[in-house]
Amino acid sequence: MTTKPLKQIHLAAHFPGVNNTTVWSDPAAGSHIDFDSFVHFARTAERAKFDFLFLAEGLRLREQGGRIYDLDVVGRPDTFTVLAALAAVTDRLGLTGTINSTFNEPYEVARQFASLDHLSDGRAAWNVVTSWDAFTGENFRRGGFLPREERYSRAKEFLATAHELFDSWDGGDILADAGSGTFLRDARAGAFAHKGPQFDIEGRFNVPRSPQGRPVVFQAGDSDEGREFAASDADAIFGRYGTLDEGRAFYADVKRRLAKYGRGQDELKILPAATFILGDTDAEAREAAHEVRRLQVSGQTAIKYLEHVWNRDLSGYDPDGPLPDIDPETGENTIALGRASVRQFRDPLETARQWRALAEAKNLSIRELVIATTSGQTFVGSAASVAEQIDTLVQADAADGFILVPHVTPGGLDTFADTVVPLLQERGVFRTDYEGTTLRDHLGLATPRAASGRRAEAS
Repeated sequence: MTTKPLKQIHLAAHFPGVNNTTVWSDPAAGSHIDFDSFVHFARTAERAKFDFLFLAEGLRLREQGGRIYDLDVVGRPDTFTVLAALAAVTDRLGLTGTINSTFNEPYEVARQFASLDHLSDGRAAWNVVTSWDAFTGENFRRGGFLPREERYSRAKEFLATAHELFDSWDGGDILADAGSGTFLRDARAGAFAHKGPQFDIEGRFNVPRSPQGRPVVFQAGDSDEGREFAASDADAIFGRYGTLDEGRAFYADVKRRLAKYGRGQDELKILPAATFILGDTDAEAREAAHEVRRLQVSGQTAIKYLEHVWNRDLSGYDPDGPLPDIDPETGENTIALGRASVRQFRDPLETARQWRALAEAKNLSIRELVIATTSGQTFVGSAASVAEQIDTLVQADAADGFILVPHVTPGGLDTFADTVVPLLQERGVFRTDYEGTTLRDHLGLATPRAASGRRAEAS
Protein backbone atom coordinates (compact mmCIF):
# COMPACT_ATOMS: atom_id res chain seq x y z
CA MET A 1 0.00 0.00 0.00
CA THR A 2 1.40 3.37 -1.06
CA THR A 3 1.37 6.07 1.61
CA LYS A 4 0.46 9.53 0.41
CA PRO A 5 3.37 11.91 1.09
CA LEU A 6 2.73 14.66 3.61
CA LYS A 7 1.85 18.00 2.10
CA GLN A 8 4.01 20.91 3.11
CA ILE A 9 2.01 23.67 4.77
CA HIS A 10 2.17 27.25 3.53
CA LEU A 11 1.83 29.97 6.16
CA ALA A 12 1.51 33.71 5.68
CA ALA A 13 0.61 36.66 7.88
CA HIS A 14 -1.92 39.43 7.29
CA PHE A 15 -0.95 42.67 9.02
CA PRO A 16 -4.10 43.37 11.08
CA GLY A 17 -5.86 46.61 11.74
CA VAL A 18 -8.30 47.34 8.94
CA ASN A 19 -11.25 45.46 10.38
CA ASN A 20 -13.22 44.85 13.54
CA THR A 21 -11.14 41.81 14.45
CA THR A 22 -8.41 44.01 15.90
CA VAL A 23 -8.72 44.56 19.66
CA TRP A 24 -7.39 48.08 20.10
CA SER A 25 -8.22 48.07 23.81
CA ASP A 26 -5.65 45.33 24.45
CA PRO A 27 -2.68 46.78 26.39
CA ALA A 28 -0.35 45.16 23.84
CA ALA A 29 -2.01 46.92 20.89
CA GLY A 30 0.20 49.38 19.03
CA SER A 31 0.09 51.64 16.01
CA HIS A 32 -1.04 50.39 12.61
CA ILE A 33 0.82 53.25 10.89
CA ASP A 34 4.22 53.53 12.62
CA PHE A 35 6.86 51.75 10.58
CA ASP A 36 8.14 50.00 13.70
CA SER A 37 4.87 48.05 13.81
CA PHE A 38 5.36 46.78 10.28
CA VAL A 39 8.98 45.90 11.00
CA HIS A 40 8.11 43.92 14.14
CA PHE A 41 5.36 42.02 12.35
CA ALA A 42 7.46 41.28 9.25
CA ARG A 43 10.48 40.14 11.19
CA THR A 44 8.35 37.83 13.33
CA ALA A 45 6.89 36.27 10.18
CA GLU A 46 10.35 35.87 8.66
CA ARG A 47 11.78 34.42 11.87
CA ALA A 48 9.02 31.80 11.69
CA LYS A 49 9.91 31.11 8.02
CA PHE A 50 6.49 32.20 6.71
CA ASP A 51 5.99 32.44 2.96
CA PHE A 52 4.87 36.07 2.90
CA LEU A 53 3.36 39.09 4.60
CA PHE A 54 0.10 40.47 3.22
CA LEU A 55 -1.25 44.03 3.21
CA ALA A 56 -4.88 44.77 2.39
CA GLU A 57 -6.00 47.98 0.71
CA GLY A 58 -8.38 50.79 1.61
CA LEU A 59 -9.04 53.52 -0.92
CA ARG A 60 -11.51 55.66 1.01
CA LEU A 61 -12.46 56.36 4.60
CA ARG A 62 -15.53 54.29 5.41
CA GLU A 63 -18.71 56.01 6.53
CA GLN A 64 -21.82 55.01 8.41
CA GLY A 65 -24.83 57.26 8.87
CA GLY A 66 -22.97 60.07 7.12
CA ARG A 67 -20.02 60.03 9.54
CA ILE A 68 -16.58 58.44 9.42
CA TYR A 69 -16.91 54.91 10.75
CA ASP A 70 -15.21 55.25 14.14
CA LEU A 71 -15.12 51.54 15.00
CA ASP A 72 -12.67 50.75 12.23
CA VAL A 73 -9.22 51.93 11.31
CA VAL A 74 -9.29 55.39 9.77
CA GLY A 75 -6.85 55.23 6.91
CA ARG A 76 -3.73 53.23 6.21
CA PRO A 77 -0.34 53.91 4.57
CA ASP A 78 0.26 53.36 0.88
CA THR A 79 0.89 49.69 0.09
CA PHE A 80 3.88 50.10 -2.22
CA THR A 81 5.63 52.50 0.15
CA VAL A 82 5.35 50.08 3.07
CA LEU A 83 6.37 46.99 1.08
CA ALA A 84 9.37 48.74 -0.47
CA ALA A 85 10.52 49.83 2.99
CA LEU A 86 10.04 46.29 4.35
CA ALA A 87 12.17 44.92 1.51
CA ALA A 88 15.13 46.69 3.12
CA VAL A 89 14.64 45.14 6.59
CA THR A 90 13.83 41.55 5.55
CA ASP A 91 15.74 39.02 3.47
CA ARG A 92 13.43 36.16 2.47
CA LEU A 93 9.86 37.04 3.43
CA GLY A 94 7.48 37.51 0.48
CA LEU A 95 5.82 40.94 0.20
CA THR A 96 2.22 40.86 -1.00
CA GLY A 97 0.01 43.88 -1.59
CA THR A 98 -3.56 44.42 -2.75
CA ILE A 99 -3.82 46.80 -5.69
CA ASN A 100 -7.12 47.59 -7.38
CA SER A 101 -7.63 46.93 -11.09
CA THR A 102 -10.69 49.16 -11.42
CA PHE A 103 -9.13 52.51 -10.60
CA ASN A 104 -5.51 52.01 -11.69
CA GLU A 105 -3.78 51.58 -15.05
CA PRO A 106 -1.67 48.58 -16.18
CA TYR A 107 1.52 50.49 -16.99
CA GLU A 108 1.88 52.16 -13.60
CA VAL A 109 0.97 49.04 -11.60
CA ALA A 110 3.26 46.78 -13.65
CA ARG A 111 6.10 49.26 -13.23
CA GLN A 112 5.57 49.46 -9.46
CA PHE A 113 5.45 45.69 -8.97
CA ALA A 114 8.40 45.04 -11.28
CA SER A 115 10.36 47.63 -9.30
CA LEU A 116 9.37 46.02 -6.00
CA ASP A 117 10.42 42.62 -7.32
CA HIS A 118 13.86 44.02 -8.18
CA LEU A 119 14.23 45.86 -4.85
CA SER A 120 13.31 42.72 -2.89
CA ASP A 121 15.31 40.26 -5.03
CA GLY A 122 12.20 38.43 -6.18
CA ARG A 123 9.75 38.59 -3.28
CA ALA A 124 6.87 40.65 -4.71
CA ALA A 125 3.25 39.52 -5.07
CA TRP A 126 0.13 41.29 -6.29
CA ASN A 127 -3.36 40.59 -4.97
CA VAL A 128 -5.57 41.62 -7.88
CA VAL A 129 -8.96 42.93 -6.78
CA THR A 130 -11.87 44.80 -8.34
CA SER A 131 -13.90 47.56 -6.75
CA TRP A 132 -17.61 47.14 -6.18
CA ASP A 133 -18.97 50.53 -5.07
CA ALA A 134 -19.48 54.00 -6.50
CA PHE A 135 -18.64 55.51 -3.11
CA THR A 136 -14.99 54.48 -3.44
CA GLY A 137 -15.02 55.43 -7.11
CA GLU A 138 -15.71 59.07 -6.25
CA ASN A 139 -12.04 59.36 -5.26
CA PHE A 140 -10.95 58.53 -8.82
CA ARG A 141 -11.47 59.78 -12.34
CA ARG A 142 -13.12 56.44 -13.10
CA GLY A 143 -16.09 57.34 -10.92
CA GLY A 144 -18.90 54.98 -10.13
CA PHE A 145 -18.48 51.25 -10.37
CA LEU A 146 -18.57 48.60 -13.04
CA PRO A 147 -21.18 45.83 -13.21
CA ARG A 148 -19.85 42.49 -11.95
CA GLU A 149 -19.19 41.02 -15.40
CA GLU A 150 -17.38 44.17 -16.53
CA ARG A 151 -15.27 44.29 -13.35
CA TYR A 152 -13.83 40.85 -14.04
CA SER A 153 -13.52 41.55 -17.75
CA ARG A 154 -11.45 44.63 -16.94
CA ALA A 155 -9.43 42.74 -14.33
CA LYS A 156 -8.58 39.92 -16.75
CA GLU A 157 -7.49 42.35 -19.45
CA PHE A 158 -5.64 44.45 -16.87
CA LEU A 159 -3.66 41.41 -15.73
CA ALA A 160 -3.04 40.22 -19.30
CA THR A 161 -1.74 43.67 -20.21
CA ALA A 162 0.52 43.75 -17.14
CA HIS A 163 1.92 40.36 -18.18
CA GLU A 164 2.69 41.74 -21.63
CA LEU A 165 4.63 44.54 -19.94
CA PHE A 166 6.50 42.17 -17.62
CA ASP A 167 7.36 39.99 -20.62
CA SER A 168 8.41 42.87 -22.89
CA TRP A 169 12.03 42.32 -21.89
CA ASP A 170 13.68 38.99 -22.64
CA GLY A 171 17.12 37.43 -22.40
CA GLY A 172 18.48 39.25 -25.45
CA ASP A 173 17.49 42.72 -24.37
CA ILE A 174 20.20 43.58 -21.84
CA LEU A 175 23.89 43.62 -22.64
CA ALA A 176 26.13 44.67 -19.77
CA ASP A 177 28.88 47.11 -20.64
CA ALA A 178 31.43 46.46 -17.90
CA GLY A 179 33.56 49.42 -18.97
CA SER A 180 30.99 52.18 -18.52
CA GLY A 181 28.61 50.45 -16.12
CA THR A 182 25.68 51.16 -18.46
CA PHE A 183 23.38 48.86 -20.41
CA LEU A 184 23.05 48.60 -24.16
CA ARG A 185 19.46 47.93 -25.24
CA ASP A 186 18.44 46.42 -28.54
CA ALA A 187 15.40 47.43 -30.56
CA ARG A 188 13.12 44.94 -28.80
CA ALA A 189 13.80 46.08 -25.25
CA GLY A 190 10.55 46.80 -23.45
CA ALA A 191 8.50 47.30 -26.60
CA PHE A 192 4.79 46.60 -26.16
CA ALA A 193 1.49 47.26 -27.88
CA HIS A 194 -1.89 46.29 -26.48
CA LYS A 195 -5.23 47.05 -28.09
CA GLY A 196 -8.38 45.77 -26.41
CA PRO A 197 -11.81 46.80 -25.10
CA GLN A 198 -10.38 48.24 -21.87
CA PHE A 199 -6.85 49.36 -22.78
CA ASP A 200 -5.25 50.74 -25.93
CA ILE A 201 -1.61 51.42 -25.11
CA GLU A 202 1.79 51.04 -26.75
CA GLY A 203 5.29 52.16 -25.98
CA ARG A 204 8.34 50.87 -24.17
CA PHE A 205 8.35 49.43 -20.65
CA ASN A 206 11.29 50.85 -18.72
CA VAL A 207 11.84 48.18 -16.03
CA PRO A 208 13.85 45.11 -17.11
CA ARG A 209 12.44 41.67 -16.43
CA SER A 210 12.46 41.08 -12.68
CA PRO A 211 13.93 38.17 -10.67
CA GLN A 212 10.66 36.22 -10.60
CA GLY A 213 9.88 36.94 -14.25
CA ARG A 214 6.55 38.24 -13.00
CA PRO A 215 5.40 38.91 -9.45
CA VAL A 216 3.24 36.18 -7.92
CA VAL A 217 -0.46 36.88 -8.57
CA PHE A 218 -3.15 36.41 -5.91
CA GLN A 219 -6.91 36.62 -6.33
CA ALA A 220 -9.49 37.08 -3.59
CA GLY A 221 -12.94 36.62 -5.18
CA ASP A 222 -15.26 33.84 -4.03
CA SER A 223 -17.91 34.23 -6.75
CA ASP A 224 -18.04 31.89 -9.73
CA GLU A 225 -16.35 34.61 -11.80
CA GLY A 226 -13.68 35.01 -9.14
CA ARG A 227 -12.96 31.29 -8.97
CA GLU A 228 -12.70 31.10 -12.75
CA PHE A 229 -10.39 34.11 -12.83
CA ALA A 230 -8.15 32.47 -10.23
CA ALA A 231 -8.07 29.16 -12.10
CA SER A 232 -7.10 30.85 -15.35
CA ASP A 233 -4.64 33.50 -14.22
CA ALA A 234 -3.71 33.44 -10.51
CA ASP A 235 -0.90 31.70 -8.65
CA ALA A 236 -2.86 31.65 -5.39
CA ILE A 237 -6.37 32.42 -4.16
CA PHE A 238 -7.47 33.65 -0.76
CA GLY A 239 -10.12 31.19 0.40
CA ARG A 240 -12.91 32.02 2.84
CA TYR A 241 -13.40 28.60 4.35
CA GLY A 242 -11.60 27.32 7.43
CA THR A 243 -13.75 24.27 8.17
CA LEU A 244 -13.15 20.79 6.81
CA ASP A 245 -16.29 20.28 4.72
CA GLU A 246 -16.57 23.81 3.31
CA GLY A 247 -12.84 23.97 2.73
CA ARG A 248 -12.71 20.67 0.86
CA ALA A 249 -15.65 21.67 -1.34
CA PHE A 250 -14.05 25.01 -2.24
CA TYR A 251 -10.64 23.39 -2.76
CA ALA A 252 -12.03 20.71 -5.08
CA ASP A 253 -14.12 23.20 -7.06
CA VAL A 254 -11.27 25.60 -7.75
CA LYS A 255 -8.68 22.91 -8.44
CA ARG A 256 -10.92 21.09 -10.94
CA ARG A 257 -11.14 24.28 -13.03
CA LEU A 258 -7.38 24.31 -13.67
CA ALA A 259 -7.34 21.58 -16.31
CA LYS A 260 -9.30 23.60 -18.85
CA TYR A 261 -6.50 26.17 -18.80
CA GLY A 262 -3.79 23.55 -19.17
CA ARG A 263 -2.62 24.01 -15.59
CA GLY A 264 -1.57 21.42 -13.02
CA GLN A 265 -2.96 21.06 -9.50
CA ASP A 266 0.16 22.54 -7.91
CA GLU A 267 0.07 25.69 -10.02
CA LEU A 268 -2.58 27.35 -7.82
CA LYS A 269 -2.34 27.54 -4.03
CA ILE A 270 -5.49 27.89 -1.92
CA LEU A 271 -4.87 29.89 1.25
CA PRO A 272 -7.83 30.81 3.48
CA ALA A 273 -7.55 33.61 6.01
CA ALA A 274 -7.54 32.29 9.57
CA THR A 275 -7.72 33.79 13.05
CA PHE A 276 -6.40 32.02 16.13
CA ILE A 277 -6.46 32.08 19.92
CA LEU A 278 -3.81 30.19 21.87
CA GLY A 279 -3.74 29.09 25.49
CA ASP A 280 -1.75 26.79 27.73
CA THR A 281 -4.72 24.40 27.54
CA ASP A 282 -7.69 24.03 25.22
CA ALA A 283 -10.03 25.16 27.99
CA GLU A 284 -7.97 28.28 28.64
CA ALA A 285 -7.94 29.09 24.92
CA ARG A 286 -11.73 28.70 24.67
CA GLU A 287 -12.19 31.06 27.60
CA ALA A 288 -9.82 33.58 26.01
CA ALA A 289 -11.61 33.26 22.66
CA HIS A 290 -14.93 34.10 24.30
CA GLU A 291 -13.44 37.21 25.88
CA VAL A 292 -11.77 38.30 22.63
CA ARG A 293 -15.08 38.04 20.77
CA ARG A 294 -16.76 40.26 23.36
CA LEU A 295 -13.98 42.81 22.92
CA GLN A 296 -14.26 42.62 19.13
CA VAL A 297 -18.05 43.06 19.23
CA SER A 298 -18.77 45.84 21.69
CA GLY A 299 -22.30 47.10 22.11
CA GLN A 300 -21.58 49.98 19.75
CA THR A 301 -20.07 47.63 17.18
CA ALA A 302 -23.10 45.35 17.37
CA ILE A 303 -25.48 48.23 16.62
CA LYS A 304 -23.34 49.43 13.73
CA TYR A 305 -23.21 45.91 12.33
CA LEU A 306 -26.98 45.53 12.59
CA GLU A 307 -27.42 48.78 10.69
CA HIS A 308 -25.69 47.15 7.70
CA VAL A 309 -28.68 44.82 7.40
CA TRP A 310 -31.48 47.10 8.55
CA ASN A 311 -30.17 50.06 6.49
CA ARG A 312 -31.56 52.31 9.23
CA ASP A 313 -30.28 54.38 12.11
CA LEU A 314 -30.54 52.03 15.10
CA SER A 315 -28.54 54.13 17.56
CA GLY A 316 -31.55 54.36 19.88
CA TYR A 317 -31.65 50.60 20.46
CA ASP A 318 -30.07 48.86 23.43
CA PRO A 319 -27.37 46.40 22.26
CA ASP A 320 -28.23 44.23 25.27
CA GLY A 321 -31.90 44.27 24.32
CA PRO A 322 -33.97 42.50 21.64
CA LEU A 323 -33.77 42.95 17.88
CA PRO A 324 -35.73 45.84 16.33
CA ASP A 325 -39.38 45.05 15.67
CA ILE A 326 -39.27 47.06 12.45
CA ASP A 327 -38.16 45.55 9.15
CA PRO A 328 -35.01 46.51 7.24
CA GLU A 329 -35.21 49.34 4.73
CA THR A 330 -34.89 47.64 1.34
CA GLY A 331 -33.28 49.06 -1.76
CA GLU A 332 -29.85 50.62 -2.09
CA ASN A 333 -27.85 50.54 1.11
CA THR A 334 -27.17 54.15 1.99
CA ILE A 335 -26.26 53.98 5.66
CA ALA A 336 -22.99 52.01 5.34
CA LEU A 337 -20.65 53.23 2.62
CA GLY A 338 -17.35 51.59 1.73
CA ARG A 339 -18.18 48.52 3.81
CA ALA A 340 -17.54 45.15 2.16
CA SER A 341 -19.85 43.42 4.65
CA VAL A 342 -22.86 45.09 3.06
CA ARG A 343 -22.48 42.71 0.11
CA GLN A 344 -23.11 39.70 2.35
CA PHE A 345 -26.77 40.56 2.84
CA ARG A 346 -28.39 40.33 -0.56
CA ASP A 347 -31.84 39.69 0.99
CA PRO A 348 -32.04 41.79 4.18
CA LEU A 349 -35.67 40.85 4.87
CA GLU A 350 -34.82 37.14 4.85
CA THR A 351 -31.71 37.77 6.93
CA ALA A 352 -33.79 39.65 9.50
CA ARG A 353 -36.33 36.81 9.60
CA GLN A 354 -33.61 34.21 10.21
CA TRP A 355 -31.95 36.32 12.88
CA ARG A 356 -35.22 36.91 14.72
CA ALA A 357 -35.88 33.18 14.76
CA LEU A 358 -32.39 32.48 16.10
CA ALA A 359 -32.59 35.23 18.72
CA GLU A 360 -35.98 33.99 19.92
CA ALA A 361 -34.90 30.35 20.03
CA LYS A 362 -31.76 31.11 22.06
CA ASN A 363 -32.94 34.25 23.87
CA LEU A 364 -30.14 36.36 22.36
CA SER A 365 -29.67 40.11 22.66
CA ILE A 366 -28.51 42.19 19.69
CA ARG A 367 -24.87 41.94 20.79
CA GLU A 368 -25.12 38.21 21.49
CA LEU A 369 -26.73 37.63 18.10
CA VAL A 370 -24.01 39.54 16.24
CA ILE A 371 -21.36 37.50 18.06
CA ALA A 372 -23.21 34.29 17.18
CA THR A 373 -23.67 35.13 13.48
CA THR A 374 -20.28 36.63 12.68
CA SER A 375 -17.06 34.75 12.21
CA GLY A 376 -15.37 33.49 15.33
CA GLN A 377 -11.78 32.36 15.58
CA THR A 378 -10.70 29.69 13.10
CA PHE A 379 -8.23 27.93 15.38
CA VAL A 380 -8.69 27.82 19.17
CA GLY A 381 -6.68 25.68 21.57
CA SER A 382 -3.25 24.91 22.94
CA ALA A 383 -0.29 25.13 20.58
CA ALA A 384 -0.43 21.36 20.09
CA SER A 385 -4.15 21.43 19.30
CA VAL A 386 -3.83 24.30 16.83
CA ALA A 387 -0.88 22.63 15.08
CA GLU A 388 -2.98 19.47 14.72
CA GLN A 389 -6.01 21.40 13.43
CA ILE A 390 -3.95 23.17 10.76
CA ASP A 391 -2.17 19.99 9.68
CA THR A 392 -5.43 18.03 9.50
CA LEU A 393 -7.08 20.57 7.20
CA VAL A 394 -4.11 20.79 4.85
CA GLN A 395 -3.56 17.03 4.62
CA ALA A 396 -7.31 16.60 3.93
CA ASP A 397 -7.10 19.02 0.97
CA ALA A 398 -9.25 21.68 2.61
CA ALA A 399 -6.42 24.19 2.00
CA ASP A 400 -2.78 24.42 1.02
CA GLY A 401 -2.07 26.59 4.02
CA PHE A 402 -3.40 29.63 5.86
CA ILE A 403 -2.98 33.39 6.04
CA LEU A 404 -3.00 34.15 9.75
CA VAL A 405 -4.76 37.27 11.04
CA PRO A 406 -3.90 38.02 14.69
CA HIS A 407 -6.17 40.28 16.75
CA VAL A 408 -3.38 42.43 18.18
CA THR A 409 -1.05 44.79 16.27
CA PRO A 410 1.88 44.26 15.94
CA GLY A 411 2.84 41.48 18.37
CA GLY A 412 -0.11 39.16 17.89
CA LEU A 413 1.89 36.76 15.74
CA ASP A 414 4.71 36.24 18.26
CA THR A 415 3.24 33.41 20.33
CA PHE A 416 2.17 31.48 17.23
CA ALA A 417 5.69 31.77 15.83
CA ASP A 418 7.24 30.59 19.09
CA THR A 419 4.89 27.72 19.93
CA VAL A 420 2.88 26.42 16.94
CA VAL A 421 5.52 26.67 14.22
CA PRO A 422 8.05 24.42 16.04
CA LEU A 423 5.36 21.75 16.42
CA LEU A 424 4.55 21.86 12.70
CA GLN A 425 8.26 21.55 11.99
CA GLU A 426 8.46 18.50 14.27
CA ARG A 427 5.64 16.96 12.25
CA GLY A 428 7.72 17.42 9.11
CA VAL A 429 5.06 19.56 7.40
CA PHE A 430 6.68 23.00 7.62
CA ARG A 431 10.14 24.20 6.66
CA THR A 432 12.86 24.75 9.22
CA ASP A 433 14.58 27.21 6.92
CA TYR A 434 13.98 28.84 3.56
CA GLU A 435 15.15 26.65 0.70
CA GLY A 436 15.04 29.37 -1.95
CA THR A 437 15.29 33.12 -2.27
CA THR A 438 12.10 34.16 -4.09
CA LEU A 439 8.46 33.98 -3.15
CA ARG A 440 7.90 31.59 -6.04
CA ASP A 441 10.49 29.33 -4.42
CA HIS A 442 8.62 29.45 -1.10
CA LEU A 443 5.29 28.60 -2.76
CA GLY A 444 6.73 25.92 -5.03
CA LEU A 445 5.80 27.82 -8.19
CA ALA A 446 7.81 27.78 -11.39
CA THR A 447 9.23 30.99 -12.84
CA PRO A 448 7.11 31.90 -15.87
CA ARG A 449 8.89 32.13 -19.17
CA ALA A 450 8.83 35.31 -21.22
CA ALA A 451 6.63 35.44 -24.29
CA SER A 452 9.63 34.71 -26.48
CA GLY A 453 10.04 31.39 -24.68
CA ARG A 454 13.28 32.40 -22.98
CA ARG A 455 13.75 33.15 -19.32
CA ALA A 456 15.28 36.60 -18.96
CA GLU A 457 18.75 36.85 -17.46
CA ALA A 458 20.41 40.17 -16.62
CA SER A 459 24.06 40.03 -15.76
